Amino acid sequence: MVFDLLTALLDTQALRLAPPGEVFWYTSGTVGPYYINAEYLYGGPEQAHQLLAFIDERKEDADFPQRLQERVEKQYAEDAVYRQVVDGLVALARESDMHFDGVSGGERRDWFFSLAVAERLGKPPLLIYKDGRTVVLEGQKLRPIRANDMITLHVADMVTEASSYLRAWIPAVAVGGGRIARAVNVVDRGQGGLEVLKAQGIAAGALMRVDEALFSRLVAMGRIDQAQGAGLVEYYRDPQAAMRTFLEAHPEFLRRVLNGDDARAAQRAQLLIANNPYDLDETLWRG
Repeated sequence: MVFDLLTALLDTQALRLAPPGEVFWYTSGTVGPYYINAEYLYGGPEQAHQLLAFIDERKEDADFPQRLQERVEKQYAEDAVYRQVVDGLVALARESDMHFDGVSGGERRDWFFSLAVAERLGKPPLLIYKDGRTVVLEGQKLRPIRANDMITLHVADMVTEASSYLRAWIPAVAVGGGRIARAVNVVDRGQGGLEVLKAQGIAAGALMRVDEALFSRLVAMGRIDQAQGAGLVEYYRDPQAAMRTFLEAHPEFLRRVLNGDDARAAQRAQLLIANNPYDLDETLWRG
C-alpha cells in the first residue's frame, strides 16, 4: 500500500480544516483557514503531547538526549505512520547524495523527526536548544560541536518563511564552525521558506507542499466543499486580503471570541486588535 502523507495528516489530526464560517487563531494573533501540527504524525495528538511534556520536563537532565532517542526509536518500531514519515525524510535526504557529518534539529518539534532520521542515516544527531545551546549525541555519549566538524542535514517538522532557520538554527550550527548544507521538512507551507533557504545556499525540500494542488485534492477527497476550496486558494494567494475579507464579512466572529470563555483565543484576539495586521476599522470589534 502506497503511503499518502495527506491522508496521514488528516487521520492523525495533524491537518485541521476550519468549518464554513470559521477560522483558526494562530499564536501570532492572526487567523487562517487551516492548522497544521506536523508532530501529530508521531502517533496522534495524545502521543505527541506526551512527548512534548517529556521534553519540557526532562530537557535539562544529563541523560535527556539518550532518553529522547529511546522514545522516538520505540515509536518508530511501533507506529506505522510515524515510521513511514521518517523513512520518507530519509529518502528525501538521500536524493541529494550530499555528505553530512550529523543531523541537526531544533527544540522541540524538530526533535520528533531529526533523531530518528539520524539513526536511519547512521549519523549523530545535533540537538539545538531554544537558548542556543547545542549538543551532539555520539553513540551514548554527549559532546559539544568541535571546530569545523559539523556539516549537517537539518530536519524540521515544518517550514513557513524559514524564520527559525535564519534566527536560530543556522547560527547555532555556525557557532561551532559548521553549516547546514541540506534541509528536509515534513511540510512546506508554501510561503517562501524553501526559496529563502536556497538563497542561503541550503538545498531544501519537503515531503508535502501546501498549495492549490493540495486544496484540489481535499475537494476531490470530499474533505471540503468547493466554496471552502476556493477560500483556501484565496488565502494561499493573499493571506492578508483573504482574512481581512473574512473578518469584515463575519464581525460576530471576532466579537464572540473577545467575549467568550476561551482565554487563549481571547488573548490572541486582543493581540490582533493591538497589532491590527489586517488594517481593520475598529468599529468591527467595538460594534
